[in-house]
Amino acid sequence: MVEFFTTNYFGIFLLIVGQVLLIVVPLLVALAFLMYADRKIWAAVQMRRGPNVVGAFGLLQSFADFIKYIVKEVIYPAGADRFVFLMAPMVTLVCALVAWAVIPFDDGWVLANINVAILYIFAISSLEVYGVIMGGWASNSKYPFLGSLRSAAQMISYEVSIGLIIIGVIISTGSMNLTDIVHAQQGDYGLLNWYFIPHLPMMFLFLISALAETNRPPFDLPEAESELVAGYQVEYSSTPFLLFMIGELVAVVLMCALISLLFFGGWLSPIPGLPDGIHWMVLKMLLAFFVFSMVKAVVPRYRYDQLMRIGWKVFLPMSLGWVVIVAFLAKFEVLGGFWARWAIGG
Repeated sequence: MVEFFTTNYFGIFLLIVGQVLLIVVPLLVALAFLMYADRKIWAAVQMRRGPNVVGAFGLLQSFADFIKYIVKEVIYPAGADRFVFLMAPMVTLVCALVAWAVIPFDDGWVLANINVAILYIFAISSLEVYGVIMGGWASNSKYPFLGSLRSAAQMISYEVSIGLIIIGVIISTGSMNLTDIVHAQQGDYGLLNWYFIPHLPMMFLFLISALAETNRPPFDLPEAESELVAGYQVEYSSTPFLLFMIGELVAVVLMCALISLLFFGGWLSPIPGLPDGIHWMVLKMLLAFFVFSMVKAVVPRYRYDQLMRIGWKVFLPMSLGWVVIVAFLAKFEVLGGFWARWAIGG
């Protein structure tokens, strides 16, 4: 039986499909409850009830919303390129899901444990811009087109900062493999060995850049009603709009996973003696998502010129300078190799 899944091409195909479903299905189910949690947290901050009708405590509200989008009629704008119009949300969703292939949930629990996992994520995340551009252009309207240009410029701007921030982590680890990055944060002192201490300034920059990269408040200008009538999504309805929404939420959860892996030890236990495991990874992702939700609830929206100024004139020089600083600290093994886990074996 084991040989069938390791030597037979059809068996290998079935094994890969099963592994993919094992990641995608729980992720999509979790999205429904994360959306519910997002709305509940925002409501609690504003002293409202939030979803409380569909299901116990409103737990089934997200599923009701999904069904509503699926059964509604798909509206095509006059003059729209139908093929590109429908491909745009598919590109956004598929790119967001494909990036999860290299995310380790526990030691060995990863679909593709490749040595260039960080480079793979950069490549996939850069393709997500095409979904936004395609959606704005295919709608045959100036409002979504201008919104897509804004969103593309914003995503590209903050991808640069995210890339430079991660380069600092790569220098400390000596590897682009996410499993190796987590292993480099192992030690006898629990959470004191995690990268959020040696890379503390960049952790905050990564969090803010992740908000801007995924068009989350306070950087949701391309989709803000007060700005451009919901941006590149304005002509979308029903299932295509749902795919855009799911793709954006999957990207947000991906950023939560990256924050957990790069700065908070992934599946490692924060207290020495407690067993490591996937439960720590999930808990850290939930805490990161809670921070994303709280920022959405309490921080006012930025102007677009402020957003771009921060990205290019503040974050880019700071992240580039940090790469130089970390390279110096790692080269000379300052503080016994605190920034050079590759030199002392983690």
